[in-house]
Amino acid sequence: MKIKVNQETCIGCGACAAVAEDIFELQDSGLSHAKVNEVPEDKVEVVKEAIDVCPTGAIEEDK
Repeated sequence: MKIKVNQETCIGCGACAAVAEDIFELQDSGLSHAKVNEVPEDKVEVVKEAIDVCPTGAIEEDK
């Protein structure tokens, strides 16, 4: 699974980083970004949870 955070949609609430701190972090700009492009198999479920808790739908599966 590949993911990305849409920087135009992200509001920097930090929900994704709270749920999946190994995968997401807030940048100096205050917006979130994915620390990895390819999600390790053992982190897929937690990333799906982060996608669900994102209030703006900024986390996208990158095809």
